[in-house]
Amino acid sequence: MIGFSDTIAAVATGMNQGGIGIIRISGEKAIEVVDSIFDPKKNGKEVRNLSSYTAAYGNIIDKKQLNRIIDEVIVLVMKAPSTYTREDVVEIDCHGGMQVMKQILQLLLENGARLAQPGEFTKRAFLNGRIDLSQAESVMDLISAKSDLAAKTALSQLKGSLKEKIENLRKQLIHHIAYIESALDDPEHYSLDGFHETLDEVLMKIDEEIFHLIQTAEDGKMMKEGIRTVILGKPNAGKSSILNVMIGKERAIVTDIAGTTRDTLEEFISIEGIPLNIVDTAGIRNTEDVVEKIGVDKSIEAMEEADLILFIIDASVALDENDYQIMEKIKDKQVIILQNKSDLDYVVKKEEILSHLNKPIIDISAKEQTGFEDFYKLLNDMFFHGSLSYNDEVYITNMRHKEALEEALNSIRLVRRSIADDMPEDFYSIDLMAAYERLGYIIGEALEDDLVDTIFREFCMGK
Repeated sequence: MIGFSDTIAAVATGMNQGGIGIIRISGEKAIEVVDSIFDPKKNGKEVRNLSSYTAAYGNIIDKKQLNRIIDEVIVLVMKAPSTYTREDVVEIDCHGGMQVMKQILQLLLENGARLAQPGEFTKRAFLNGRIDLSQAESVMDLISAKSDLAAKTALSQLKGSLKEKIENLRKQLIHHIAYIESALDDPEHYSLDGFHETLDEVLMKIDEEIFHLIQTAEDGKMMKEGIRTVILGKPNAGKSSILNVMIGKERAIVTDIAGTTRDTLEEFISIEGIPLNIVDTAGIRNTEDVVEKIGVDKSIEAMEEADLILFIIDASVALDENDYQIMEKIKDKQVIILQNKSDLDYVVKKEEILSHLNKPIIDISAKEQTGFEDFYKLLNDMFFHGSLSYNDEVYITNMRHKEALEEALNSIRLVRRSIADDMPEDFYSIDLMAAYERLGYIIGEALEDDLVDTIFREFCMGK
């Protein structure tokens, strides 16, 4: 375990008004620092006397101001190594007022602690070997999860699902690297006869596993960030009304005046577990209005970055040049056509739409709020291989992990090519070790200090 000589402290809950606030302290002097400002209600309940995972009730006092009481609190003691950081950890549960928490934190700093950097508690957990880097990153993913599925995926990685898979792959690689090196150094005791075929069989399975992990990255990205969904259509097709139905409130302004929406409007929503990062856009049409034209340009830009286009057609009005222009722009994109205003008499025939844009069509009415269940079912079928229910599969949700896997896979395939070309065994070791190291990069076995600092700098205070 790496030792840290300093003791850190931070507010672990948000710095805002609330019923309860938690201040976390970790390090060699955590118990001593808290003990110096804590006055227990019962004798013998001083922090230094508490057993691990026990609590005491009392007051936080400022001794410099004649033991002035700052707040009444509960102090929880957790002793190393069975703690989040593997150091002594003390948590102070106080009232949640900002001023109270600031005063208690200031007292801790005056009595030997220093202010923790963002993510420093989790960084210490990583450096002290309690969690690997993939688990550490999943902590932040869990905190920032915007859907049930994203939270479950992050929790799975926090429990070590990705770590276990990567460690198993590395164990197989290092075994064969060691065998090659032993055979080259001591050919009398270690034979390489038939080794080529054995190694290729092992690498074929490793290749399949890594490739499968890479394939999950697209789903993983959507779970974490949401499906970037852009609502497109000509003015007054009902885009904003549909957005309002989907999010369950009037987020977008809806009027009978064409061109009301002049800018993109973003919302993150979870519909039946499906995470959507949804963007409402200005109606796309040819216009001389300078401001509206800026909105149209932004709509086109959002369209280019979208994972999914919801193309809204007003079924009560004949298709025009604006509709045809939009169809031409999105013909190579992932699209669901929502034929809106199904409560009115249809003017547009589905055959007419499909002749220009062969994409799935759902009849809906934003006014009557009908057809949305069929839309959500189609959405589920189009993404996540038709099933968004959570299972035990490991999903790659981090681009850093995906890049490392791609580099490892490339090295594995170089070895297999060397085997096919009947190259000498020492050629295998170089690429096998490269794959081993890139997999280690995922769990933090081969990282530069500056990258570690960068990763944890993105964490929130107190975590």
